[in-house]
Amino acid sequence: MRRMPVKTMFLLVETGAAVSMLALSFFLSAMTGQGWVLLAGALLTACALVWLFLLTLFFAKRLSRFTSDLCQTMDSMISGGEEPAKAEDRETIFARISYRLSRLYGILQENRRRVDEERRELQTLVSDISHQVKTPVANLKMVTDTLLAKPVTEQERRDFLQGIRSQTDKLEFLVQSMGKASRLETGAVTLEKKDVPLLDTLAQAMSGIVYGAEQKGISVEVQCPDDLRVSHDSKWTAEALFNLLDNAVKYTPAGGRISVSVEQWEMYVKLDVTDTGKGIPESRQAAIFRRFYREEEVHDQPGVGIGLYLAREIVARQGGYIKVTSEPGRGSTFSVFLPRR
Repeated sequence: MRRMPVKTMFLLVETGAAVSMLALSFFLSAMTGQGWVLLAGALLTACALVWLFLLTLFFAKRLSRFTSDLCQTMDSMISGGEEPAKAEDRETIFARISYRLSRLYGILQENRRRVDEERRELQTLVSDISHQVKTPVANLKMVTDTLLAKPVTEQERRDFLQGIRSQTDKLEFLVQSMGKASRLETGAVTLEKKDVPLLDTLAQAMSGIVYGAEQKGISVEVQCPDDLRVSHDSKWTAEALFNLLDNAVKYTPAGGRISVSVEQWEMYVKLDVTDTGKGIPESRQAAIFRRFYREEEVHDQPGVGIGLYLAREIVARQGGYIKVTSEPGRGSTFSVFLPRR
């Protein structure tokens, strides 16, 4: 029955109905001995066959139209064309199929939108990485070509090797940063929040900037309660705080000041990192959290512009957020808000 053509099925139904009605008419005529009963049965059978034939034609046309519309709708869905029209009658089987096709179309469109968005992000990422790698690679080629092309003094050789070391350090930092960002974005790393002292996390982050701050004569002040415990991932939160502190050291002039203060709110713990650096114009404050974003005037500073992006991702994946307050010439304050639970 599943493989039987619709026309064959209707023909069998009509034949069965005609045979049954004629047989019943013949039986009744034989039982009553009245010939008109057989004639009436034959007429009724003929009328029934006519109406069944009309029903078959109507259903065949309806089915043919539905099949044509279905194929057209499927072609439109495949090509990403217009949304299929929704049937007005919700009770028929055709309307129910049309409704589900509309839902399927919406799902396909959303998936197509996500794929296009991911493709654009991937293209942007490849472009950004290419841009970041291009400069150190060009510098390495230039230095090695110079070393191969002409003899150099011992001092020049040391300077060239120092330059090679600097560029390879930059490439290594880029690879490590991209690895961290990739693991976060793909979910390869799951942040595990535990109720631990925030001061321990802050101390871990501070250990990475002590030497740089001393070299520039920058004073660092920390105000954090010893007994304050916050539910957070200590390792990754320390990474986010280090990025904020590292930026503060980079962009604060020699002899400046960096202060870290912690304030307890009802739902969040607010951690402020304040510096006396050059400040950030309001028009650029939203852009600084983009991946690989760096202002033109700070390109002489080491870095690839991914620290703030990582910091925001780490904090956001723990249910928190980062806010920046800054004015040119008056320093900046990066506020980290971590949920208390």
